[in-house]
Amino acid sequence: MNLTLRVWRQKNAHARGRFVTYEARNVSPDMSFLEMLDVVNEELIGREQEPIAFEHDCREGICGACGFMINGIAHGPKRGTTVCQLHLRTFRDGDHLTLEPWRAKAFPVIKDLVVDRGAFDRIIQAGGFISAPAGAAPDANAILVPKEDVELAFDAAACIGCGACVAACPNASAMLFTAAKVSHLGLLPQGQPERNDRVRNMVAAMDREMFGGCTNMGECQAVCPKEITIAFIARLNHDLLAASFKGRKPPRTAASP
Repeated sequence: MNLTLRVWRQKNAHARGRFVTYEARNVSPDMSFLEMLDVVNEELIGREQEPIAFEHDCREGICGACGFMINGIAHGPKRGTTVCQLHLRTFRDGDHLTLEPWRAKAFPVIKDLVVDRGAFDRIIQAGGFISAPAGAAPDANAILVPKEDVELAFDAAACIGCGACVAACPNASAMLFTAAKVSHLGLLPQGQPERNDRVRNMVAAMDREMFGGCTNMGECQAVCPKEITIAFIARLNHDLLAASFKGRKPPRTAASP
């Protein structure tokens, strides 16, 4: 099959970008989208041209590094799928596809389709660690957790931090990501000691990174490759409201010798 690609090319965060058109010819419908880009890049390198920069790692739909926009949709038209797991059979022979990076102030472009998602890392860092002593691996079922809470915690922990929710949101909000990260610990017993401080600190970090506010558009859950729902945003808002009525923990001091 043959595809026409209109790709955003930008040398760095400070350079002006532009769309450049490339042809992907005689590619197999069984190729993944990234494999198709590999073929295009090999041709560009063979012509001594700069290859298209795009991020990837596992190529198994686990890490989320591969994300970018395809015809205005984060990760492309197939729901619950990352770009690396999106196959060309999803498209038609002769299709014209526009590829561009996530568009958000908090995700500055590094080059072409690659953006800096370090803002997500800083939100997670603001959440800190759990203070419950871990020790050796506990016996199975030593700490009883309701089945519903376990399943919700696993659903929230499925977030891979790809940034599709931010890219799809008209406000460039990171609420779905932050809600998932807050919830998967807040639902478990080990996450209770820092629960109030965690939600306050992570939401404050999200605001510092200049993400937009959530207005419940629902675009975030529509493009999430792990199909995380906006119900977690409601849970985050509940926790944040509850935490606002409770005092902060005093800062830790060094242990006396």
